[in-house]
Amino acid sequence: MAKNESVLYREHEGIAWLTFNRPKALNALSPETLHELAALLDRLKTNDAVKGVIITGTGDAFSAGADIRYLHRATPIEVRDFARLAVAVNHKIETLGKIVVAAINGYALGGGLELAESCMLRVAVRGAMLGHPEVRIGAVAGFGGTTRLPRLVGKGRAAELLLTGRLVAADEAQRIGLINHIVEADALLSQTETLVREILAQSPIAVRLTWEAIHHGLNLTLEESALLGAESFGLVAATEDFRAGTKAFLDKTAAAFSGR
Repeated sequence: MAKNESVLYREHEGIAWLTFNRPKALNALSPETLHELAALLDRLKTNDAVKGVIITGTGDAFSAGADIRYLHRATPIEVRDFARLAVAVNHKIETLGKIVVAAINGYALGGGLELAESCMLRVAVRGAMLGHPEVRIGAVAGFGGTTRLPRLVGKGRAAELLLTGRLVAADEAQRIGLINHIVEADALLSQTETLVREILAQSPIAVRLTWEAIHHGLNLTLEESALLGAESFGLVAATEDFRAGTKAFLDKTAAAFSGR
């Protein structure tokens, strides 16, 4: 495991693990943390050996959000640039071209939750607390929360959470669609890895195009989004994986995908 100042990195059998490592600050996101994360994501994008990524935190928090000590002393321009950096990092996660899952080991608040929202899926421990308390310190969810949260849970629920700053427990977060699975704390990493490997067992091309259709389709009209899905369907029909998958279905055997 390679150690940076605030992010730990390890790689094992096709999966990279990125772990926030500021436990005394509840893994708050500083500019330095985001720059470290951005550099790791850039490396991962071109690392063909890594097919999936799991992001988690040390201690009792995934991330408690933006570093308030930094925000308190920063100028308005510095705060804006910090938010732009976070938006860019979250975009890197969302468009990495690999499976990215957040393993939420405790608090996921503010900017930390916004980062988790940019992942494909979210798995949380039973005792996790999630929310956007930015308004309670006179701030705005400026790392993408006002954009992604409504897409995940709907405009009405997102408005309530963003406008009140109320935190939700894992069971409510799952009920409204903010997280996908709740697991026991001692099984978080293993069950998140199992989920990632379940996705990796499918055709890599089909998985990538499916995610792109979901991600880009949200910004299109209903008809345009449906046509994007149809276009993706046509593209996968030209792959060896499609022929292998359809033949395996007809032969009642398990498909072996090559990624071609």
